[in-house]
Amino acid sequence: MPNIWKFVIALLGLTLITAFSALFSLPDENLKLIACDVGQGDAFLAVYKNNQILIDGGPDRKVLDCLAKYIPFWDKNIEVVVLTHPQDDHYGGLIDVFRSYNVDTFVANGVDSSTQGYQLLKNIVGGSSARVVNPIEDTSIRLGLLHLDILNPSDKLIAENNSSTQSGVLGAYTTNRDLNDFSVVATLSLGEFDALLTGDIGPEISNLVAEKMDQKTNQSIEYLKVPHHGSKNGLSLKLLETITPDLAVISVGNKNRYGHPHLEIIKMLEENGVQIFRTDEVGDVILESDGQNYWIKK
Repeated sequence: MPNIWKFVIALLGLTLITAFSALFSLPDENLKLIACDVGQGDAFLAVYKNNQILIDGGPDRKVLDCLAKYIPFWDKNIEVVVLTHPQDDHYGGLIDVFRSYNVDTFVANGVDSSTQGYQLLKNIVGGSSARVVNPIEDTSIRLGLLHLDILNPSDKLIAENNSSTQSGVLGAYTTNRDLNDFSVVATLSLGEFDALLTGDIGPEISNLVAEKMDQKTNQSIEYLKVPHHGSKNGLSLKLLETITPDLAVISVGNKNRYGHPHLEIIKMLEENGVQIFRTDEVGDVILESDGQNYWIKK
């Protein structure tokens, strides 16, 4: 067989393989909410049809492995990336995300961090085409039927720490408060399914979020992202008893030096009948929902 025909046959075979891969990678009608196993850090990916929301990026490049598994290989655009707060176990991997994907909207509070990594991320975001949104409570983002509603940081917290009138700016102000207090907290909703994503909030902010959730009388929470990797200085009993979730996900590194998750938090969840899933035990935690029912994918 002439070499030219061998080349043509090989090319056709490669084209067919690519076509079949693309066919089987087509998104379905269900929401997928993935707690990516990125070690000691947070990275949560929501995929609904052709839209993606990434909440945090973990400490390093591991997040790219998660994105490659759950986003079709030809899709190099992420609609929304959220940075809950500027600590490296949340922003570290976003440096490579911005280098590898086009991001439409970057949601991040205006509080600054002097770390070299965060300054690099700011430069990369500034050189991208991403629209920057500084979220406050009641900020809402809509991607078709997928809703992201912000509960924290509060207007009061920002006003106490930021005298700038600039909006849509990264690192507009500094603060002496714990950066965890500024964590972006949001509900992610599709139909009747609701997840509460909590960053690294501590008990004080956890209680404030509980008060806001208590006012939302028609909204139940099925899925809780446990704050601060299961630290004892994260989830409050008041928040847990207010939202009464069915399941809780803890994003945590195996044998981490912080002792996360702490026994007090595990016991609190168990005593309230909450099913617990941990990335250090099962790897990626994949939930699917059709907007009515939901299930953990094994």
